[in-house]
Amino acid sequence: MSVLRDYPPLKTTLLQPGVGFAQPTQVVPDKVTLEDAAVNVMTDLTRVTAVIILPGDTVDEAHRRMIQRGVRMLLVVDQDRQVLGLITATDILGEKPVQVASERGVRRQELAVRDIMTPQERLEVLNMEDVRAAKVGHVVATLKKAGRQHALVVEPDGKGRQTVRGLFSATQIARQLGVSIQTSEIAGTFAEIESTLGR
Repeated sequence: MSVLRDYPPLKTTLLQPGVGFAQPTQVVPDKVTLEDAAVNVMTDLTRVTAVIILPGDTVDEAHRRMIQRGVRMLLVVDQDRQVLGLITATDILGEKPVQVASERGVRRQELAVRDIMTPQERLEVLNMEDVRAAKVGHVVATLKKAGRQHALVVEPDGKGRQTVRGLFSATQIARQLGVSIQTSEIAGTFAEIESTLGR
């Protein structure tokens, strides 16, 4: 006697062409002010999958992945998904690859992510506890002071070790503040945010 007699099989159909797949999403408000909670402009990695790359992948592959996923920063991880650093569009499109390639006497196409990424030991991070109590204005001021487009947010995991919980992007914050940003220059980004909000 079959134990499955009470479970008729489910009906199946064929997968249609051109089908996508569900991905975690985080709904962020379209419009924020400097007084709104900072979490309203944070990409929460418990709700959105981090876009990652391996240190041995080429710089061109990193750039392709950014374009494909519509992001300007990738987490660089090892085979065990431990964060080794990050790489940004500014790293890739700036002078860094040209300088490193000429120093090493290699072609730009031969550069790996590890050659131009910001390594983990040089990454300053924010604590989730502080972010929960902060406003958007605090995050903008922090990014401006650091002269960076991105900031990582960490919180302790169950064993008390740091884990990357989220990230801030100056471009996304500007979009939510209603500031149009044409340039990739960091100083320009913050000057535009301040001048637009000062009106």
